[in-house]
Amino acid sequence: MLIKIYNDNPNYKDINRIADMLNNGAIAIIPTDTLYAFVCSMNFKKSVETIARLKGLSIKKAKYSMLCSSLSQASEYLRPLDRPVFQLLKGCLPGPYTFIMDANNELPRNLLNPNKTIGVRVPSNPICNAIIEAVGSPLIGTSVRTLDDDRETEYLTDPELIHDLFGKQVDVVVDGGIGEDIPSTVVDCSEGRMEMVRQGKGELNL
Repeated sequence: MLIKIYNDNPNYKDINRIADMLNNGAIAIIPTDTLYAFVCSMNFKKSVETIARLKGLSIKKAKYSMLCSSLSQASEYLRPLDRPVFQLLKGCLPGPYTFIMDANNELPRNLLNPNKTIGVRVPSNPICNAIIEAVGSPLIGTSVRTLDDDRETEYLTDPELIHDLFGKQVDVVVDGGIGEDIPSTVVDCSEGRMEMVRQGKGELNL
């Protein structure tokens, strides 16, 4: 299923329809402020495992991000933040960044990295944020780029081509227009550190 939604005027009937699907275990592909992403509700373990397989990863080696509508929402699932880390996140979010954070016990164990961390994103994309808000809780996601991707950029950024590739493997693809082809900047903020892991779309000097 391919659903067209416009950034400047999201149709909330469609937004709520997609949110209802996610709250019932669906897997979707939605736009972010970087790459399109596979997403699902954090409450469905099987859906999370399916996303790992779509990425070509073993379930144990998969690394996910928690897509949130705000830093406040994200903080419900994180250990208390040091002031420097809080100021960094507050200054960058929403934006094209993934921050690796220490998770608290509210986050299901199957979503955690081996060191009990999770990637945190607050994308500056109206469609993405509207869907998260309608779901009522963060989404678990990872980009549509796979390990062995040698496809043309269009197959990672054009929602119609993404639908051609994955439409039979997911429940819905949200067409939010042509996406970015640069991933997010990744910063490790676990255990109070602030270390650049990957320079992506977001500009950041630590």
